[in-house]
Amino acid sequence: MRLSELQSKKIVDITSGSNVGNIIDVLISDEGKIDALIIDYGKSFFSLNRESDTRIEWKQIIKIGEDVILIKKD
Repeated sequence: MRLSELQSKKIVDITSGSNVGNIIDVLISDEGKIDALIIDYGKSFFSLNRESDTRIEWKQIIKIGEDVILIKKD
């Protein structure tokens, strides 16, 4: 799966049912595995203020579907 395919999916928290945000980046380990998704909470993609970006750890992902990524936030 390509990053562009992940970025087109909505991210939904299964606990609240809310849309979490948009994927703007990924963190990759030294071994080449995805460690986390970096999520943007509705700011412009070109915004310089990245303070409200958050990490979704790979272990928090419950299911990657055709249109949606289901997560469970801690």
